[in-house]
Amino acid sequence: MKNQPINCIKCTYYYVTWDRAFPNGCKAYGFKSAARPSVTVLKSSGESCLKYTPKR
Repeated sequence: MKNQPINCIKCTYYYVTWDRAFPNGCKAYGFKSAARPSVTVLKSSGESCLKYTPKR
């Protein structure tokens, strides 16, 4: 699954913020973004998210 965006909604660390400009958050990396966090990680590092943990 290398270099593929991950579905953040199924991740333990994903959360929805109250910030309209940055509605998607990642607790693992500690940031908010307009796009899904996995897309931001892929664009900035060139690799898929390494902290993805599926929800139980």
